[in-house]
Amino acid sequence: MAWVKIPKENHPLFLAALPKDPRVVTLAMFGGIAGLVNGNMFGGLFGRSAIAKLGDADYAEAMKLDGSEPFDPMGRGHVMTSTVLLAESVMDEPTELRDWLRKAFDHAVTLPPKKKPAKKSAKKPTKKPVKKPAARSKKPVKRRR
Repeated sequence: MAWVKIPKENHPLFLAALPKDPRVVTLAMFGGIAGLVNGNMFGGLFGRSAIAKLGDADYAEAMKLDGSEPFDPMGRGHVMTSTVLLAESVMDEPTELRDWLRKAFDHAVTLPPKKKPAKKSAKKPTKKPVKKPAARSKKPVKRRR
């Protein structure tokens, strides 16, 4: 799919449809919003629609929707595993969007938590000794006239 700018009016629709669970975290991503649980993304905005990472049965069901397709963010044939770009019509149906995001959330909760990347150590940079400029020679300089 060719990249399409995410409409700003989709942001509040997506936020309202997210599961009301304290483990849900939102993240601004590429002009849209993504929903995460335990570090795993379970849904987000893309183009004029939403994406959902689903279990096998729900994935098969979502693919039956007219207009849904495997999520290929770059359009190069590299689809994201178990992730569906839902039909654009889902954005017009708040209950349907909420149901898909709930299914995606329920699937993501079963996945192992993502480990946070290790923080770089806060070592202080070592100070290199400052080289003093070479001392001037005290020999008189011969000048040409």
